[in-house]
Amino acid sequence: MRSQERHRDVAAYALGVLDEADAFRFEDHLMECARCAAHVTEFGPVTRQMMLYRRSTPRFVSPMTSPGPQLLDKLMAAVANRHRATRRRFLYGLAASVAIAAAAPGIMMLANGSDGAVRMAATDAKTGVWAQLTTADADMGSNVELEVKDAAGPRACRLVAVGRDGSEQIVTSWTVPDHDARPITMRGSTAMHIAEIARYDLRTAQGQHLVTLDAH
Repeated sequence: MRSQERHRDVAAYALGVLDEADAFRFEDHLMECARCAAHVTEFGPVTRQMMLYRRSTPRFVSPMTSPGPQLLDKLMAAVANRHRATRRRFLYGLAASVAIAAAAPGIMMLANGSDGAVRMAATDAKTGVWAQLTTADADMGSNVELEVKDAAGPRACRLVAVGRDGSEQIVTSWTVPDHDARPITMRGSTAMHIAEIARYDLRTAQGQHLVTLDAH
């Protein structure tokens, strides 16, 4: 499977319609491609809608029915439109709110924008990782935009939303380039609303803690 074909398989992988061999190869690609990792996360709301549809599908519809190429193309277009709309909302909110300066080591900053978005930033004194997060409630949970500066790459990382009940959900994942401290921006979503989230943890894929953003 060529690299460009792997990029195109992101929708099929997120919806679980790749065969076992192709899924295995795509997961290898996913560890090295931050763009595809972000796209897989963005398919979260679509995947949940598909699961709800499957549960409510009448029994006379074949359980082996799977999305065809046209449906995958439509879903890709829908995710792209949602991506652009979410980006616009974040930019409008950021322009309307008070600018938040980069946090000093060990300091966390939190602010509520006039658009209802919540913004926070923190730097971990031990790891040196800086993160800034903007989140806003959505119909099925909340949308998140994350900016990270991490010079300790290469390594695969993830953002985890920790609920007030102790439950955890992966919001987005990415790969830090080799010794590159330039900021990386990702977008994702979670089924939890802002009021249900106690904090956001940035961790490596192996579970190492990088920085925490408290959502108090």
